[in-house]
Amino acid sequence: MTAPGQLRPVPRRSTAELIAEQLRAAIMYGSLAPGDQLGEAELAGRLGVSRGPLREAMQRLVQEGLLRSERHRGLFVRELTPTDVQDIYVARLAVERTACELIMRGNRGEAVARLTPALDRLAAAANGGDRDAMSDADQAFHQTLVSCAGNGRLERMAQTLLVETRMCLTVMQKVYPEPGELLDEHRRILDAIVDGDEEELMRLIEAHMVDTVARINGDVAEPGSEDR
Repeated sequence: MTAPGQLRPVPRRSTAELIAEQLRAAIMYGSLAPGDQLGEAELAGRLGVSRGPLREAMQRLVQEGLLRSERHRGLFVRELTPTDVQDIYVARLAVERTACELIMRGNRGEAVARLTPALDRLAAAANGGDRDAMSDADQAFHQTLVSCAGNGRLERMAQTLLVETRMCLTVMQKVYPEPGELLDEHRRILDAIVDGDEEELMRLIEAHMVDTVARINGDVAEPGSEDR
């Protein structure tokens, strides 16, 4: 067993893992938009990789629910309906509530130390009024929150859910909270951790998810619902 502070080999990441990371980012930020078809030859050329690891990476994203496969047609970026949005936030609530429980029973001091600069980044984005920067900082705060729980499986689940959350960006920008409101919401989450108030923390996390779903789904109807 390697002693703390001793150098040890760095795990090597596979080509497929690196490609999957790039594809997630492209989906998250809209370079690959909902409904876009992924051309294997074109993508391999753009990424400068062979088709084998590209196929493996795309299958990972199919399993994560970011891509969908259509027989005889190929792979497409998944389009999210309001029902999907609700499912995403229900899952996020489960993950983040569990993360918060672990934080409150673990090292709250470390969580506060990591979440404070994350909140500062959100404050800087809010002060600048840049909605994209606010979305990035908002998600970074929640990713840090889950990371503070020290559970790798929760982190992996949160990663996929946060990519799907960012896929809602076009809709979310129309209903996104005002900068001051968003900042205050996250500051109260951090304050609850500082105060050791688990009941208030759980209430705030649930309210955050429920309110966001209400904002998004209040602005968008299911496809075809206008004909019902």
